Amino acid sequence: MKLVVRVKLLPTPVQAAALAATLHACNEAAAWVAEVAFAKNARRPLELRKHTYLPIREQWGLGAQAAQHVVKKTCDAYATLKSNLRNGRYGQPGSRRHTRACGKPITFRPEAAQPYDDRMLSWQHAQRTVSIWSTVGRLKGVAFAGQDEQLAVLARHRQGESDLVRQGGKWFLIATCEIPEEDLNAHPVGFLGVDLGIVNIAATSDGVRHSGRRVNRKREDDRALRSKLQKKATKSAKRRAKKYAGKEARRNKDINHKISKRIVAEAERTGRGIALEELTGIRGRARLRKPQRTTLHSWPFAQLVAFIAYKARRAGVPVICVDPAYTSQECSQCHHTERGNRPAQAVFACRSCGFVEHADHNSSHNIAHRGWMTWVRGAQSTAPALTLIA
Repeated sequence: MKLVVRVKLLPTPVQAAALAATLHACNEAAAWVAEVAFAKNARRPLELRKHTYLPIREQWGLGAQAAQHVVKKTCDAYATLKSNLRNGRYGQPGSRRHTRACGKPITFRPEAAQPYDDRMLSWQHAQRTVSIWSTVGRLKGVAFAGQDEQLAVLARHRQGESDLVRQGGKWFLIATCEIPEEDLNAHPVGFLGVDLGIVNIAATSDGVRHSGRRVNRKREDDRALRSKLQKKATKSAKRRAKKYAGKEARRNKDINHKISKRIVAEAERTGRGIALEELTGIRGRARLRKPQRTTLHSWPFAQLVAFIAYKARRAGVPVICVDPAYTSQECSQCHHTERGNRPAQAVFACRSCGFVEHADHNSSHNIAHRGWMTWVRGAQSTAPALTLIA
């Protein structure tokens, strides 16, 4: 499976200026190539290279490999646009968004990612430095940093290209690693059910709850701060808003990583698979009060499921997604289903057999049961071959 490791570059001011000039030149060239591709309807690398390769090298001073990557990057961008148009990402053909998306050339931000192959980039893992091509020559001894676990994965399994990108004034290299997978556990002894929610981000059939109370409270504070800064609209307010930009997303990602790691580790330790809710249509199914809607629509449930899926695939743990319909109303003991079984948000009390349990734990038991029944009927693991940033 593919895992993407992001390491932080620590260039000197001179090296940073050279990297910035290189990135700007590559993306300026890519924007021009995109205009040529649009005008000549040339969207394939070989065809587009005939029109653009020499001008790229002469006008922007790019090396041979960099020029090749600029052309390929442009073709990949048009392929992605075509896929999004086909899948309805920009609405129906003839709509304003659809027409605007396909009616003009693709553009590239000055600091958009630029691919590097092994001819343009070499890693010195012992010294934690890289040697990287730039428009002003080869930059040697550019330091990088990262978590020890990530750097160990990078040193053992890195393959293929790496992307140079600048985000928030900081420099990063995003490297692709090919990670070996464990053999899939084809005979799990059962399934660990996972119920996803807002009050409890995840509740498992083992009785473990990953509470979202503190997280939601912090997110509400962050939203209030953003609103206050936007209304103030002074230079200092904008600087402060820029400083906090992306902070909530990074916190959510860290929480999802920790939750998914614990769930997969428990399933692997006990020889079980993992049963998850099918998330398709979750936002449309949910019926919430207005204050809760923002919380539902902004929490990255799909990211948590994706993290569980790729960690499970790496550990050889089977994953099954089941229909979550009525899991909150169904009794996990007698399977009597009634809306009145859920008298309160956190309480489940079966009106048929009298079974009482925390509502999220009851739901997770139902999800675990449905996962097992789906598995014994011959369903395959749904843990996909994902590419995730570690």
